[in-house]
Amino acid sequence: MTSLSSPSLPSRGEHRADQPGHSLVNGRVAIVSHDPKWPYLFQQEADRIRHALGDRVRLIEHVGSTAVPDLDAKPCIDVQMAVPEPDDRSTYLPALEEIGYVLFAPSTDWHDHPILKGTRVNVNLHVFCEGSAGLDSMRLFRDFLIADAQARERYAVVKRELGERRWDQIRDYVRAKAGIITELLAQARKWKAERGVE
Repeated sequence: MTSLSSPSLPSRGEHRADQPGHSLVNGRVAIVSHDPKWPYLFQQEADRIRHALGDRVRLIEHVGSTAVPDLDAKPCIDVQMAVPEPDDRSTYLPALEEIGYVLFAPSTDWHDHPILKGTRVNVNLHVFCEGSAGLDSMRLFRDFLIADAQARERYAVVKRELGERRWDQIRDYVRAKAGIITELLAQARKWKAERGVE
């Protein structure tokens, strides 16, 4: 774990200023030990999102490193959400803006989906359509890291190393992780096929 102090991650939902680059501290990404409050913070935000969107949200899940016990992570809760038409932002964005979310990335290199940022809790909200490959990949990656301690440690080592570097933008850190993620996802697909995991 790095000695770099990370930005506070509110545990009781106090408001945080809109800082789209708040994952960087002096150009570095804070990688910290797993915090048992992360699942609680996910559930808190999931409940708020469901309340704001009602039946427009078809699925909401905790994904990413904060969803994996014993995995060092950037203190940012990754949430994936399925809605009927992600490209029609008018069906979900205004309601989410009312509860403090802002559009951070209209699209991404990975599975071309929008990402919203939470301003109340440090959240990346990934918006997909139902049945998308992006949803399945994020879920599979999470489940594989939970199941395989060796893969989990390999991923943690890379993240800790990258956390010691300086970055101009958080997306540069994300792109630097692409190699290990691609490699581990390939292993995860074999793992799934061998075990018949749903």
